[in-house]
Amino acid sequence: MSPKSLTPETMPVYQLTDKLVFPPPEHADPDGLLAVGGDLSVQRLLLAYRMGLFPWYDKDMPILWWSPDPRLMLKPKDLCVSKRLERTIKQGPFKITLDQAFEDVIRACAQIKRPHQNGTWIVDEMVDAYCCLHREGYAHSVESWQDGELVGGLYGVALGRAFFGESMFTRVSDASKVAFVHLTRFLESWNFSLIDCQVTTRHLSSFGARELSRAEFLKLLKAALRYKTRRGKWEFAKEEERGQKTDKKTKIKENRQ
Repeated sequence: MSPKSLTPETMPVYQLTDKLVFPPPEHADPDGLLAVGGDLSVQRLLLAYRMGLFPWYDKDMPILWWSPDPRLMLKPKDLCVSKRLERTIKQGPFKITLDQAFEDVIRACAQIKRPHQNGTWIVDEMVDAYCCLHREGYAHSVESWQDGELVGGLYGVALGRAFFGESMFTRVSDASKVAFVHLTRFLESWNFSLIDCQVTTRHLSSFGARELSRAEFLKLLKAALRYKTRRGKWEFAKEEERGQKTDKKTKIKENRQ
């Protein structure tokens, strides 16, 4: 997907300044567009996610900030995995790791060709911004490896008990799906309450994600943000890195900064 071809002259939205504020998400237009401008500093991005907003724009466009209504969200405990995919996971064709190749993952997400999409919304400015978030311990990647090659993965932002999924890619069938299932089960073991999937896709809906109204989503997000953020580099238990299946109580190690 890519943002709509909008120009500042046609957008009935808020123009941001250098001041670190956003208008209320409820003021977004019917498509979910709330504001234009600002920057992608760590502070502004963290404020945006805490308010249920995210940046999404194309090259040669200003930064656009969105709050869709409805919002696609997955509760980790509601994860649905098909029998076929579960068999693939049991076979262990991929080594799954966390936070081992963040920049490689986000650049792969930017470069992968997708149906009905010209170019990418993950522009260089976005890559730099999220790499900064990763270095600060807020953004995380999940990698799928096969024969030493990165063949799939995803990245997102974690605050409190909320994980905000941003993008995924795959070069080998099921590589990103297996990474997503591992991540979701791990987040459940950490008592995460939601994975924000942003906009509706059949792919994510097949995993059990469902649409919520903006008001419902913001209420759940507020509750999730009451908990301390697990900031820093994340690590899966060694048996998970080998791709072996474990139960949902899998031990997860965390290095705090």
